[in-house]
Amino acid sequence: MSAFTAVLVATLLGQGYYSPEEAQALFQQANEAYYQQDYAAAQEGYEKLLERDFGGPDVLYNLGTTHLARGDVGQSVLAFERARRAGGHAPDLDANLTLARAKQLDKVVGTGPEEPFVQRVVYATDANVVGWVFLGAWLAGFVFLLLYRLLRGGLRTGAAWVGGLLLLASVPAGALLAAHVWVSETVHEAVVVAPTLRAREFPRDEAKVSFEVHPGLKVRLMEETGRYVRIRLPNGLEGWAEREGIAEI
Repeated sequence: MSAFTAVLVATLLGQGYYSPEEAQALFQQANEAYYQQDYAAAQEGYEKLLERDFGGPDVLYNLGTTHLARGDVGQSVLAFERARRAGGHAPDLDANLTLARAKQLDKVVGTGPEEPFVQRVVYATDANVVGWVFLGAWLAGFVFLLLYRLLRGGLRTGAAWVGGLLLLASVPAGALLAAHVWVSETVHEAVVVAPTLRAREFPRDEAKVSFEVHPGLKVRLMEETGRYVRIRLPNGLEGWAEREGIAEI
C-alpha cells in the first residue's frame, strides 16, 4: 500500500461520515489491502463502511472472505449469512459460504422438526421482488378500474377484466409479502462466534451443560432471559447459552 493510500485510508477511517465518493474510495482501498494479503487493514475498512451504513451484499461478502482468509470461521459465516439476508445471491457467495461451513468443527447430525410451509416459501423467494410485484399489480389494477369508468364499449369491458385480474393477482403477492414480514419479525437466527459455546439445561451459571458448539454453527434463537438465550440447533436440540457467544444474522 502506497504512502498516499495509507494517508487516505487513515483519513477516511477517522471521519464520522463518508460521502459516496469517499465510501467508494475506502471500499477500493480495502479491496487492494485484501489482494495484498493485508487482511487486518481490509477488515478494518469493510467494518468502517458497515458502521457508517455503507454496507450491502458486496461489502458483507468481502468482509466474510477476509475473515475466511484469516481463519475466523464464525465471523466469516456470519458475514456471508448477512450478505444473503441483504439480497446477495452470487455463485461466489454460495461457494464461499459452503467452504466456510466445511471448516466448522460441529457436524450436526439428526433430523430436526421440519420448517413450516410458510417459512420455507419465504426463504425461497425474494422479499424485494415480492414487494414490487404486489405494489405493481395493485396500482395497475386500480388504474385499469379507473379506465373502466372513463372508457366505453369493448374497451371498457377489457379494462374491467384486466383490472380485476391484476387486483386478484395482488392478493397472493400481498399474502406472501405479509409472510415475509411475519418471518422477519418472529424468526431470529444467529451464528456461533465464541470459541466454545456451552448450552445449559437452564439459564443459570450453575445449570448442567447439555452440549457445546463452536464457531460457524447457525442456530435459531427461541427466547431470551437476562444474559442467556435459548438456542435450537439444526437437529432440534435446545439449550441455554450466553448471549455474547452468538451474533444475530
